[in-house]
Amino acid sequence: MPDKVESILMLVAAGEFSMGILGNTFIGLVNCIGWIKKRKIASIDLILTSLAISRICLLCIILLDCFILVLYPDVYATGKQMRIIDFFWTLTNHLSVWFATCLSIFYFLKIANFFHPLFLWMKWRIDSAIPRILLGCLALSVFISLVVTENLNDDFRCCVRTKKKTNLTVRCRVKKAKYSSIKICLNLLTLFPFSVSLISFLLLILSLWRHTRQMKFNATGCRDFSIEAHMGAMKAVISFLLLFIAYYLAFLVATSSYFMPETELAVIIGELIALIYPSSHSFILILGSNKLRQASLRVLWKVKYVLKRRNF
Repeated sequence: MPDKVESILMLVAAGEFSMGILGNTFIGLVNCIGWIKKRKIASIDLILTSLAISRICLLCIILLDCFILVLYPDVYATGKQMRIIDFFWTLTNHLSVWFATCLSIFYFLKIANFFHPLFLWMKWRIDSAIPRILLGCLALSVFISLVVTENLNDDFRCCVRTKKKTNLTVRCRVKKAKYSSIKICLNLLTLFPFSVSLISFLLLILSLWRHTRQMKFNATGCRDFSIEAHMGAMKAVISFLLLFIAYYLAFLVATSSYFMPETELAVIIGELIALIYPSSHSFILILGSNKLRQASLRVLWKVKYVLKRRNF
């Protein structure tokens, strides 16, 4: 049975999970309803829907792992069940990061103002290429997950629970180099899309700076929608970058738990921090999108109206 600390942490994890499911499900439902009504979907809505679905799955996997660790620790003694969880966690983790990177690139290509031939060609082709890019991200994530899971030894997860009860120091030391190399490769792979998002953010700043300079020489006194678009995109990208850094560090803690003395508590805390990224970023995306923000206001107005009627 879990102790009081673990019970409190699990309650916090359940709260974060609920908020994340609420936000990401809202994004998916709004975009899917619009898709059904118009019989077509905009590229940005397709990216946001794919991102929301991947994060819903990621949230479910993280919460499931927390509950198994606390309530059913004996499952860690078997390799097959935990191998499945490792596969889906790796898959949804990479999908979430790659789809968020696609969103950053889309913002950059649609909003930035550059006149390089390569940039103009990418800007022209991005809408038609989005479905293929998302499928490519899915195929790449499945391949990485299969490779990583295949190379994890069956006693990897077992040590999370049993190494405090049995002396596995010698075996852990022998396996440490192998496991470390796998984890380093896994985490370095997620740094590539993060770097692409960072480059997109820096180029957006450069584009905004150039546009602001031009506006000084051509001041019209009118509202500048280009600057507003730049600022909105930059807020979305920088929120992803900051939240991903926190998630990445928490992911390192959770996946490196094999080498920590207090593994059970370390994994739960790491996964608790990891839940913040897919949960909170969805609300930032809702606030940054006119369509999603207006839909959320309509829902809140209806909820308020129903509650008022019940009071009377």
